[in-house]
Order: sequence, then structure tokens, then C-alpha cells
Amino acid sequence: MAIRYGYDVVMTLFDYIIVGGGSAGCVLAGRLTEDPNLRVCLLEAGPQDTSPFIKAPLGIGATVPGKYLNWAFQTTPQTGLNGRRGYQPRGKVLGGSSAINAMIYTRGHAWDYDHWAALGNPGWSFADVLPYFKASQNQERNRDLGGDDYHGIGGPLNVADLRSPNPLAQAFVDAGAEIQLPRNDDFNGPEQEGVGSYQVTQIGGERCSAARAYLDPARQRDNLSILTGAYATKIILEGKRAVGVTYEQNSRMGEVRAGRDVILSAGAFQSPQLLLLSGIGPGAELQRHGIAIAHELPGVGQNLQDHIDIVLPYLSPSPYAMGLTPGGIARLIKGIFEWRRTRTGIITSNSTETGGFVKSRADLAIPDLQLHFNAAIVDDHTRKRHYHRGYCAHVCVLRPKSRGTICLNNSDPKAPPRIDPNFLGEREDLDGLVAGYKLTRRILEAPALAPYRGRELLTTDVQTDDQIIEDIRNRADTIYHPVGTAKMGPDAMAVVDSQLRVHGMDGLRVIDASIMPTLIGGNTNAPTIMIAEKAAAALRAK
Repeated sequence: MAIRYGYDVVMTLFDYIIVGGGSAGCVLAGRLTEDPNLRVCLLEAGPQDTSPFIKAPLGIGATVPGKYLNWAFQTTPQTGLNGRRGYQPRGKVLGGSSAINAMIYTRGHAWDYDHWAALGNPGWSFADVLPYFKASQNQERNRDLGGDDYHGIGGPLNVADLRSPNPLAQAFVDAGAEIQLPRNDDFNGPEQEGVGSYQVTQIGGERCSAARAYLDPARQRDNLSILTGAYATKIILEGKRAVGVTYEQNSRMGEVRAGRDVILSAGAFQSPQLLLLSGIGPGAELQRHGIAIAHELPGVGQNLQDHIDIVLPYLSPSPYAMGLTPGGIARLIKGIFEWRRTRTGIITSNSTETGGFVKSRADLAIPDLQLHFNAAIVDDHTRKRHYHRGYCAHVCVLRPKSRGTICLNNSDPKAPPRIDPNFLGEREDLDGLVAGYKLTRRILEAPALAPYRGRELLTTDVQTDDQIIEDIRNRADTIYHPVGTAKMGPDAMAVVDSQLRVHGMDGLRVIDASIMPTLIGGNTNAPTIMIAEKAAAALRAK
């Protein structure tokens, strides 16, 4: 399978070209190449996933705040956030955001997928997608039982309980129970509501990213070519058919061609960006940047949805609370040696060990808020450092009404996209976050946390609704779940159909979180992997 550099090498076609080696792209590359008759090329702009900060779960503290293995995007100034720019970390490495995220395995609520189907997407109800969640999963709890109605064993993605739970994180669950929230030991079982411990995508005390799960077994296959450091610059079109991709690698231009499909799996920001760069999207946006219109498709880059989140941090005298103190640093160093010996201890923590799904009002049918508890202080995505021990709880609105956009800043393929989530653009989102703020504070003030509790770090003087609203506008931001910018559906603003084919195009699909018509009620990594599992099965069936 020759790869063409400088346009002077005759090339053999691949069957599929996958742009983006993140959660979806790794699944597709792994699953498609299980068929030895299919030839696949995977393009990833980031490097190989060899960093120890990927393998060590607590390494998220090194990758999320800065540009190491991270696109570290910023939003446009947000009116709803008092003009602040939001921060949007996304993985820039094989494995994508599954290589730098908090490893939380949640699927959302069954209602979310039934809603997708009701919007005109046959084959996407919860009953339809559950088999693909199960197929992806190796659920450690059930490995001796042969799986059950909600969980699978033997799949590539290992799902486990944390090896060394933090007692402080467990106290958060007890505090939730004290204010009459139900306990829940399995957020992916028959009932989502409640507080409890999150399961994580880890194996043997190490991160199990999509690259580890799906690419590691496939890397030596003759029918898979993986190109890292390869920035996709344009989809090659012949009329209304996608036939290949141009890319830049090591300051050289390359080209790969697809006999079947070009698949965009670059995520909710960069999949629509590449469509726009290739002349596919709203005509006015393309013309504004001098890009010739190849195919007018008004929904490209529209419908951006994300989970808006606020954090309530507390100081703590407890040694179980992490922090940049002499004692905290000594504990961390000791933990590194323990992890190297036994793959246990503090380094196996995903930081966000416990949380829950709760209702802001008793009359709601399903939870509308999600909680994440950290046994450490998180302020501005840990970019603001506090030299104290502490802990915090996040709360986010699960199904925001606000809709944003992805556009281009210019026609340079290596320039970041223009990201406008329109956070708090709808009053209902703000009201939900205010309710969640009050509920989270009630949990944090419950007796179970009394032995660990110091003073509120940032919110002592925030008491009235007006003060809470101002605090939200001053500090709220994403909890890293952007979706929807190439949405699936039959309507005029949809970008792909229920087979994830781009409307009006041949040989072109989008397979990643972009296609979600609405944001699911939970963390988005497991659903993205499910989407790719389902799509890979359909492609292989062809």
C-alpha cells in the first residue's frame, strides 16, 4: 500500500481512510481490519501514545491543563460567561481524548437513544445500541458470570472498578445519601439515578484508552497503515464523491485514496472543520473564507452542544485530599513508587472517582444533572494552582438547550476552528445550573464530609440567587463533552443519515460524537465508542 508524497508516487488504493485516531477512529481501524480483505489507512495529527502520562491514570493532571498531547482550544468570548473565553482540551495523540480524559465509563440514559430514534433515526434506539455497548466492553465485575443484560465481557475496552478508592471520595457518596439521594452501584444498569462510584476504562491499574483497546491488537496487521503527525488538510472530491484525503506530515504534503469511503472521525470540532475546508457546508461561511462551494450543506458546524459545568472547591485538612503541599507532594512521590511496583495506590486514581445523576426537581422523569467529585482542588481546569489540600464537586446540566457553532477562523487547515458553544444562551440552562449549585452545596455541607471539610475556597460569600448566577457567569465552563456539529437526521439541518453517510455525497461518512443529534445524559466517551462499533459492524456487513 504505497502512500503518495509530493504527488510523484503511484499509489494503491485503501478501502477506507479514517481521519482522526481518537475514540471513534481507533475503534473503526481495529474493527475494520479484523477483515483481512479490507485495507485501512488511519491518519492522526498527534503522536504515538507512548507517554507515561497516558498510561498512569493520574497523569491527567499533566495533560489536561496545557498543550502536551492536547489541542487546548479556546472558545470565542461567551456572552453568557461575562465575555470570558472557555477552555476546550481535546486529545492530540493516538487515542484522542480517551488518552487524556478522566476514564469515566457512562452511557447516558436509555431515553437519550430512544429520543434519537424518535427524531427520525431508525436503528438508534436504546435497544438497538445496547448490543454495541456490550460488544465493546470487558466488564470486570461480570467476567465470571458471562455478562448480563446490560454488560458484556470479552470486548476490547476494559471497564473496571478503581483499585485503590479514596476514602474522601467515598465520603461524598455517604453525604449524598444523607440528603436522601439514592445510592447507585451501577450507573449503566437498569437505573441511572443516584450517587456512587464511577467505573473507569482501566486495566491492571493503567489507562485503557481506545488506542490501547482497539489499535494495540491491530498494529501489526498488514492491512492497517497508521500515520501519526499527519494533519488532514482537505478531502479530495470528484464531483459529489469523496475519493481521498490530502495531509501534511513533517512539512511534506501527502495524499491517500479510498476505494470505498473516506471517514471523518476527528471529533465534534475538527470533523466539521475539515468538511468546511473541503467546500462542504453553509455557502456563506465558505465564501467568507474564499473556499469554493463543492456541496452546500447548511448544518455543517451547527448544533454544537456541550455540558456546562460549575465547580465548588473546599479546603481540607485531610491527608486523603490531594494538593500541592509538602505532605501532598511526598504522598504523590510515594504513590509513584507504589504504582511502579504493584499498579495500585494514588496514581491509579482518575481523580474524579465518585459522583452521580440527580434531579433538580422531584417531578422530573429522568436525571437532569450530573455530579463529579474530585479529591483535589480543580480551579479553571487545574490551570489555576492552589498550594493547599482540598477537594471539590462539579455539577453540570445534562441536556442543555443552548446551541452553538463551529466555524473557520480562516482557510488555513492548521489554524484552530472557531468554537462558539453559546454557553448559557438559553435561560433554562442557567436555571438548571443554579439548582445544581444549591444541591451540590447541600451535599458538600452534609455530616459525612465534616471530618474532611475546611472552608469554601471560592464561594464563601456566594449565597443569594443573584450571587450564584454571577459566580456561574464568572467561573462556569465545559466538562469536555462537545457533540452534534454534523448531526444525524432526516431534516434540513442534518449532515448525515442514519447510516452516517453525508447527505448528498458519495463515499463520505462522519463517525464520531459530531453525529449525535442531541447531547446524551452522561460522559460521552463510551457512547462515541458505541457509535463507531455500530458503524464498523454495518460497514463490514456490506
